[in-house]
Amino acid sequence: MKRILLIDDDPQDRLLYRRFLEQQAGLEGMEIAEASSGEEGLALFDTFRPDCVLLDYYLPDTDGLAMLHGMARLVPAQSLCVVMITGQGSEILAVRAFKSGALDYLVKQQFDPEMLYQTMLNAIEKNEWRQYMARYQEELQAANAQITARNHELTRTNADLDTFIYTASHDLKAPITNIEGLLAALGRHLPEAARQAPPVPQLLQLMQEAVERFQRTIAQLTDLTRLQQAQQQPAESVDLAGLIEAVRLDLAPVLAAAGAQVVVAVADCPTVRFAPQHLRSIVYNLLSNAVKYRHPDRPPVVRVRCRPGAAGTVVLEVEDNGLGLSEGQQARLFGLFQRLHTHVEGTGVGLYMLKRIVDNADGTIAVRSQLGLGTTFTITLPD
Repeated sequence: MKRILLIDDDPQDRLLYRRFLEQQAGLEGMEIAEASSGEEGLALFDTFRPDCVLLDYYLPDTDGLAMLHGMARLVPAQSLCVVMITGQGSEILAVRAFKSGALDYLVKQQFDPEMLYQTMLNAIEKNEWRQYMARYQEELQAANAQITARNHELTRTNADLDTFIYTASHDLKAPITNIEGLLAALGRHLPEAARQAPPVPQLLQLMQEAVERFQRTIAQLTDLTRLQQAQQQPAESVDLAGLIEAVRLDLAPVLAAAGAQVVVAVADCPTVRFAPQHLRSIVYNLLSNAVKYRHPDRPPVVRVRCRPGAAGTVVLEVEDNGLGLSEGQQARLFGLFQRLHTHVEGTGVGLYMLKRIVDNADGTIAVRSQLGLGTTFTITLPD
């Protein structure tokens, strides 16, 4: 049930408006209150809090514009629902009423019951929609403020994490170097007989391998920090075939030792717009992993393909015939420090970094694999 406040100094007009509204409201009904002066109207407006006010412009103690300003002091101006009524059809007066906050304007003796009722309902609906939009804007601003605060928090957290990684990797370099030196000195100062006596050679070898793994992990952490700092590296037009060939030459000794064959088919993507250093990291990581995790019963074959994708993207695929991955391994593949095979050296950082590079460029990376048959990485990049 809607609350309507009638403010008019003429009791006959108020009675007429009441009858018009009650006649049209029917079963819905309206709760109607009346005031005959500006002072009485403001007091009743404050206590009755109507959904809409039917306001006569000319009152014995004030006028409609002053009433609008008075009501706007009691409630937010954007929540006022007022239909102004006057005995004169003045356009200037109507404009002044709208500018002061009225939602509609009627001229006495020129409206019927249906027009009055529909004008009131339209004003109420307009006011409810306006209030809804105001609440929506407030909620949206609050949500944006929370998102902004959260982004600031994440930025600070990432900065702290970068600082920690850099500091940890930097501070660990000297102790590890010292351990390596002490290990070498120990090997030199042991008598020949002691160096050859079991299990000393094996222990020295295991210690040296542990130091090397530690050094590789520190190097990977340093690379991870550099990746964070280089996220905004600008994209350039990169000769994809030339980049792959450069990576192949860098890996030539490894490829030769494994008897690996690299098949490149990227003629459909002669150039790719991407940060050159990051694109090289992607190709290098996938090619070196394809050889590292090769199947022991067959020589590795790595196929590198590229094709235009949907909506201005390029799709880069690297397929191998290596060990393959189980479903459980695929789920953990891109996690930090996730090592899925223990028979070869690794730190579990490379694929994590690769995914970060792709994600930072608004790309996607997917993997298809069958255990014992091989793996295909599919990377979609914006072009």
